[in-house]
Amino acid sequence: MKTIYLSSAYLAPVEYYVKLVAYDKIFIEQHDHYVKQTYRNRCTIAAPDGELALSIPTVKPDTLKCPLKDIRISDHGNWRHLHWNALSSAYNHTPFFEYYRDDFQPFYEKKYEFLVDFNEELCHLVCSLIDIQPDMERTTSFQSSFAPDEDDFRERIHPKKNYKEEDPDFIVRPYYQVFQERLGFLPNLSIVDLLFNMGPESLLVLQKSF
Repeated sequence: MKTIYLSSAYLAPVEYYVKLVAYDKIFIEQHDHYVKQTYRNRCTIAAPDGELALSIPTVKPDTLKCPLKDIRISDHGNWRHLHWNALSSAYNHTPFFEYYRDDFQPFYEKKYEFLVDFNEELCHLVCSLIDIQPDMERTTSFQSSFAPDEDDFRERIHPKKNYKEEDPDFIVRPYYQVFQERLGFLPNLSIVDLLFNMGPESLLVLQKSF
């Protein structure tokens, strides 16, 4: 049985969801120290002018080494409204945005207290829309050593790292993107880019990506 450890992630990139398809057991780390500028609280979408990073503001923790499970979402900057507007304007003309919009919009209206809960519920929604049923659970303590059949990708799927170097098993499969003629194909964006552009065929793209 193949097992992988992943960080919690906000609308994670395609590479992350490839792991959910490829592995038998997935552990989502919630006892790691929270670090900014990772996929834990940000995603990257294709806006009309190119890649756009959307970041969820968080409440500054009392200690430097605060576990992710205790990180609270901040209401600063009206971010829910801004994120939903960004997603709507970026994907309004994709083939499947209208089909899925009512599934996603409530996440930008309801207030979640903890980042890890928000991420988890969004992930469950995406999995159901793609029609995958990964065996996922949160860690109960911080894992620092791994068996030969366990892979640690908690820090390897990262916006600042080159996925080609970190993850040679991940094969980018180009798919239709609404701004492709203007921008060229943008690889490894948030899973919503694949979902809104490809709909039910998203699973086929994921299956061909490892």
